[in-house]
Amino acid sequence: MIQKEHFVTPGAKGKPIAIDLTYDDQFSNAPLIIFAHGFKGFKDWGTHNLVAQFFAEKGYRYLKFNFSHNGTTPENLTEFEDLTAFSENTFTYELDDLKHVIDFACSGVFPSVREVYLIGHSMGGGISVIATAEDSRIKKLVTMAAVATFRNLWPRQAEKQWKLQGVMYFPNARTGQEMPIKATLLDDLDRNPERLNIVLRAAEITQPWLIVHGDADPTVAIDHAKELHAAQPEAELYFIPGADHVFGGTHPYFDKTLPNDLLNFCNLALAFFNK
Repeated sequence: MIQKEHFVTPGAKGKPIAIDLTYDDQFSNAPLIIFAHGFKGFKDWGTHNLVAQFFAEKGYRYLKFNFSHNGTTPENLTEFEDLTAFSENTFTYELDDLKHVIDFACSGVFPSVREVYLIGHSMGGGISVIATAEDSRIKKLVTMAAVATFRNLWPRQAEKQWKLQGVMYFPNARTGQEMPIKATLLDDLDRNPERLNIVLRAAEITQPWLIVHGDADPTVAIDHAKELHAAQPEAELYFIPGADHVFGGTHPYFDKTLPNDLLNFCNLALAFFNK
């Protein structure tokens, strides 16, 4: 039977990280997959719970988490209530969060976890590339629609004004919110040019890696996937014809089955993990 458990653990700057674990109780010692969401994302967005169920039914444990500064709270997992935290987010914080989650998963709270597999989407894909280069506990990596540079998330010409004003607002089309991010995010990139260079870190990855991208992605161009693969030619590269940035997902998502493009992705990832 498929089970789901919920946890909260401290993340960057002590902010809480909400976690859930989906698994089949027949496979309590199954390999663990950790999923890292993207920009303006959260662990319970749209199709994410169906993906968790897919992998649980195939004999994996599947852990999703909210980055500590993603704007949601453990009390409200699907709304951006804490825009102060969102405004203070940095990529270094997100790397800290992912390390905290891996530490938590390998601490003994789950049986028989000493290593993990990682799936990262979009911005979370970029974070996952860096984490994989840095953490030998990550044994396999799958990136979906991953960015090859964090500066894809905003127009480069906006940075001068952003630094002058100290904050820039990112519109959320779904909620209508104007979501603030302080210029400390840019400061973080400028202070850590090598660590936060996704392509540079991609070249350091020695673990098996599957790069998947939709060839109709309007948010992160397929050139990002090509650039990551050029940096690490040992990685497997697969384009899903006609797939968009979220592989057919929406939020909210009311269907009980995965959209075809996302099911295609899940089957590709499953075959890769099963090798």
